[in-house]
Amino acid sequence: MHAETNNETTVHKRIGTINNSVSVDCVIFGFDFTNLNVLLVDRVMYDEHTGVELFSDLTLTGNHIFEEEELDDAATRILYELTGLENIYLEQFYVFGSPKRITRQNDKKWLEANGRDPESRIFTVGYYSLLATDNVTLQWKGRNVRWVPVSEITDLAFDHMDILHKALGALRKKLINEPIGFELLPAKFTLSQLQRLYEVVLGVPLDKRNFRKKISRMNYLIPLDEKQKGVAHKPARLYVFDRHIYEKNRKELLDFAI
Repeated sequence: MHAETNNETTVHKRIGTINNSVSVDCVIFGFDFTNLNVLLVDRVMYDEHTGVELFSDLTLTGNHIFEEEELDDAATRILYELTGLENIYLEQFYVFGSPKRITRQNDKKWLEANGRDPESRIFTVGYYSLLATDNVTLQWKGRNVRWVPVSEITDLAFDHMDILHKALGALRKKLINEPIGFELLPAKFTLSQLQRLYEVVLGVPLDKRNFRKKISRMNYLIPLDEKQKGVAHKPARLYVFDRHIYEKNRKELLDFAI
């Protein structure tokens, strides 16, 4: 499911009572021409009497839904509340419902401190989101959020490592058949930047000659009479992705199987 937020009132709207049994977790991927990053939220818990920090760790962006709220609306609202971001690509990829999702003591303490029963079963609907980070400004929404390279993430709160791995698998599977990678690039990009994106997401080096041969079939990849500026090396030609052409020729799927 692909949801794009175009109605600001939907993003800002709070609806009724919170459903403590259903939540939405969003894996927000960003690409900085070097790394595939994920947007993570700092989670810090303090002793309510002494103010001493009990623990700190990281989570994905997520929260519970409201009773009268559609899942897509919940995902866009949660992203806005934590990051200030709107009108971004979202894809629903999995539902997590194991009765053993909450096992660690820190997670149970966190839920108890927020008035929730750690023994209650919680179902989470996973979404992944794709952002071109070169023009994204994160807004302070009461919690620290930051980009962390996927390759450097070794542990997250709750079962968020499982959610991250599942999201990465879903992203890779779709990337080899549909041009969703352009959501991670700025409007204008070079072929080398495009190749680097595929290598970083798929986790393997790609032969330059074969890669160029594959993308030469993309009639929706439009070369510009424009080159890079302000680079130390020889400036490369810039390209753009024409979504209108792609939508007219969707049956011509990519094949980056490796």
